[in-house]
Amino acid sequence: MSENNPVTKRDNRDDAALLPPVDVIEDASGITLYADLAGVPKDKLHLHVEGDALTIEGEIDLETPEGMQDSHIEVGLARYRRVFTLSKELDASKVGAEFRQGVLKLSIPKAEHAQPRKVQVKVL
Repeated sequence: MSENNPVTKRDNRDDAALLPPVDVIEDASGITLYADLAGVPKDKLHLHVEGDALTIEGEIDLETPEGMQDSHIEVGLARYRRVFTLSKELDASKVGAEFRQGVLKLSIPKAEHAQPRKVQVKVL
């Protein structure tokens, strides 16, 4: 798995996106990916797998409460976006996703041809 387009930045600020921090753990059965998407409600979280590209997108509400004024803003973008290229060894059709307390957990198993297997030896 490799990463494409770490940050999408264009002239229009509405198209810019934050890069969510992501941890990727690999074992014999596949990979598990953890993405921190603080402030993203479940209905604003979007996952797409197209070909070998995995896209994670989420929108957050950063509105200033009525009657208040911003004096300092460190998170000024209202969108997360991250795109990964999936290895041919992974089965993109079997991606599993869980979202809990702002953390997205994706499980992507290895394709059957990439799974470790035992080979029986015949004694002649």
